[in-house]
Amino acid sequence: MTDLVARIGDGVASFDAAEWDACAGADNPFVSHAFLSALEDSGSAVSRFGWQPLPIAIDGADGRLAGVVPAYAKSHSQGEYVFDHAWADAFERAGGRYYPKLQIAVPFSPVPGPRLLMRDAAVAPALIAAAEAVVTQHGLSSAHATFVAPQQVPLFEAAGWLVRTDSQFHWSNAGYGDFDDFLAALSSRKRKAIRRERAAAVAGLEIVQLSGDAIGEAHWDAFWHFYQDTGARKWGRPYLTRAFFSLLGARMADRVLLVLALRDGRPIAGALNLIGADTLYGRYWGAVEEVPFLHFELCYYQAIDAAIARGLAHVEAGAQGGHKLARGYAPVATFSAHYIADPAFRAAVADFLAAERRAVARDIDRMGAMAPFRKED
Repeated sequence: MTDLVARIGDGVASFDAAEWDACAGADNPFVSHAFLSALEDSGSAVSRFGWQPLPIAIDGADGRLAGVVPAYAKSHSQGEYVFDHAWADAFERAGGRYYPKLQIAVPFSPVPGPRLLMRDAAVAPALIAAAEAVVTQHGLSSAHATFVAPQQVPLFEAAGWLVRTDSQFHWSNAGYGDFDDFLAALSSRKRKAIRRERAAAVAGLEIVQLSGDAIGEAHWDAFWHFYQDTGARKWGRPYLTRAFFSLLGARMADRVLLVLALRDGRPIAGALNLIGADTLYGRYWGAVEEVPFLHFELCYYQAIDAAIARGLAHVEAGAQGGHKLARGYAPVATFSAHYIADPAFRAAVADFLAAERRAVARDIDRMGAMAPFRKED
């Protein structure tokens, strides 16, 4: 594999969808051609917003795509959820130029998954080397692969990249038959609290779960208003355009689960999920009416309901949120990998990451001990 030649594509949309998906696999919808090209075609992940698509590809001897990396030249650190603002500040105070950098990621999506998409697993070292070459040849400060699937972390470690850990809260299905079955695994106090929350959240409302052809443009119009409200409060400017949601519905509606709360038939809140092979991924939520506990109902409890009904093993409900712990979601480690070109800066980052990993491990252990499940006698 030493004679392989890498190339930079003109965006994900420039690749044949079938060839891309043959590398990406079918398990994780976020690395699919449909999702990533929708981000580009909708004007969401594009150069003018600081996300210049630079997918790095390697072709096989048969002329077909053997491996590809969803990469972007970034002029800022927004929309990544692995925070390196302090690194940028330190490097620039020392006289360096941190931006642009190379970001290997799914834009705006803190969802663990493969970052080396491969039809032929033997091309992994070449893909990583190609990312390093892009950094060197274009004078970039660094490359960052964020929310890397755990099984791919050793590939980056073997190449000498620095590994960073963080945590999220994920729900796991222990073979539950229904939501009550799940509740039975919790302590009595937590079980009663969740039942009270659910009852209060849905009082006077109708909750609907929509997928596939059941989702129409009117539903996306409503959800766009919810998303805008949340995005404006969290980020100042929502990352995704209205067109993205229409493209999502057109290209992969069968992998979308839209949960809406209706009052007298009118949507007042909603949560957007994507359906993977064994995982339900919670992504965005918003509301135009304040209802106590409705966020927990739509984002966490309805997701558990849906996962159990579909026989899915996990629910990943997005970044951060210690409040998920009391609702049956457990802390798990997440990983990113970082290539720092400057040796002195690399050494400083390595020292920081070593201390941070220890702190994250302690937090995961501490939070895990606080899980709401019944203690065995």
